[in-house]
Amino acid sequence: MKLQRIQSLALLVALGGIFPSALHAAESTVNKLVIHADQGKETIDRNIYGHFSEHLGRCIYEGFWVGANSEIKNVRGIRQDVVAALKKTKIPVLRWPGGCFADEYHWKDGIGKPSKRPTMINTHWGGVTENNHFGTHEFLDLCEQLECEPYICGNVGSGTVQELSQWVEYVTFDGVSPMADLRRQNGRKEPWRVKYWGVGNENWGCGGHMTPEFYADQYKRFATYVRSYGSNRVYKIACGANTGDTNWTEVLMRDAGKRMNGLALHYYCGSGKTRKPATEINEEDWFSQLKKALHIEELVAAHGAIMDKYDPKKNIAMIVDEWGAWHSVEPGTNPGFLYQQNTIRDALVAGVSLNIFNQHADRVKMANIAQTINVLQAMILTDKAKMILTPTYHVFEMYSVHHDAKLLPAEVQSSDYLMGAEKIPNVNMSASRDAEGRIHVSLCNLNPNQPAEVACELQGAKANSIKGRVLTAPELASHNTFEQPDSVKPAEFKACQTTASGFTATLPAKSVVVLEISP
Repeated sequence: MKLQRIQSLALLVALGGIFPSALHAAESTVNKLVIHADQGKETIDRNIYGHFSEHLGRCIYEGFWVGANSEIKNVRGIRQDVVAALKKTKIPVLRWPGGCFADEYHWKDGIGKPSKRPTMINTHWGGVTENNHFGTHEFLDLCEQLECEPYICGNVGSGTVQELSQWVEYVTFDGVSPMADLRRQNGRKEPWRVKYWGVGNENWGCGGHMTPEFYADQYKRFATYVRSYGSNRVYKIACGANTGDTNWTEVLMRDAGKRMNGLALHYYCGSGKTRKPATEINEEDWFSQLKKALHIEELVAAHGAIMDKYDPKKNIAMIVDEWGAWHSVEPGTNPGFLYQQNTIRDALVAGVSLNIFNQHADRVKMANIAQTINVLQAMILTDKAKMILTPTYHVFEMYSVHHDAKLLPAEVQSSDYLMGAEKIPNVNMSASRDAEGRIHVSLCNLNPNQPAEVACELQGAKANSIKGRVLTAPELASHNTFEQPDSVKPAEFKACQTTASGFTATLPAKSVVVLEISP
């Protein structure tokens, strides 16, 4: 679905309004939606709401993992509060162990008695020494506690075909073999079911600085030995492009497309106009960040068009397994740990990105925000025993109503949010119908200054009742802290009502709203 926008000037003339400056939108904005409630065909895969956790900074250690002897409440070393919080978002899939870390990780170092596991240097992220206490068994235990699917990314950059092949065998084989027997010796009798396997990560960069032609051959070689054992059917994900490198997609689809189930795409929308800490923000930074976030629509469309050429039936999924905002680290923290705060601006980045993935549900079947805890655009921040939920977390929890629902086609006529000579739409949205017939509409008002009036025509259904939730905040840099953990959190949304043809709503400035309509 492509967003269609009408010009702000035309709207202002129709309304008799005049915008006060080149930097701000009009005092009143009017936006029209048409939702085709009787035309849903594509299912929004719940895995679009997936997460990514790398051995980076305090994501694993101090984030998920505190160890069984910690005074922080845990189950076999995994934090109970973190698990409980993520389960509330209905977390569907978790990618691990990287990232760049994946292509220097050798899985056999992370099995067996923890005290006997060798240490390693995390050369990509801070040069710290890791004790490997969190490895394959701990990760799969975490996924079982979260009740989510594991997604393991294998080492192609510095590993071997045999190493990756044996990892799959160790995890999933139920028969008698050296790797299955080793798993049993390490305390796990039954195999795990692990469907998703990544064959390398960012092999155009930190995963080996390969050409697409070289990686395509390497992918085919490694993927040949990523085998399905017993009833476990593997789903092979190839390393895809960095941002706009459509040539990488062309070569991979042409040379290796027949041997993959999914092709990854990575896109970080940076920070504001210049990279600085998340909370150091002015309106120009706000606008720049959201414009960059909206750019993922063009990337998904461009790479999707190439995939369509080689795979017109859309059998190969686009897997956006790293995406999100990337600000400067918080002052005073290790620059290699990528620890950043999370503001209402990041909530809008999450909202518009997820709406775009929803709209491309015919091709996008998984996405994994980077990263779950204490790193980049995190869901959760921890400080020893303390834990807070970020604005981005709340968006994921609010949007969980879209999981496995039918995407409803929609058109948007949005007024513009102006910044000098540049503009972006005020309103971004997606809509779905769940198994019970309820319609959910997720709406983002990107304008930080003005509310957005929305009028929706609901075709093929009648809105009998409507209710909603809203996430907004008073300041551009509003965020949660350990001292004030609930500064930004969802609230009941009442500025909506049904009409004879659909509904109307008034979206607060800088807000994410999710409506539930009962036909």
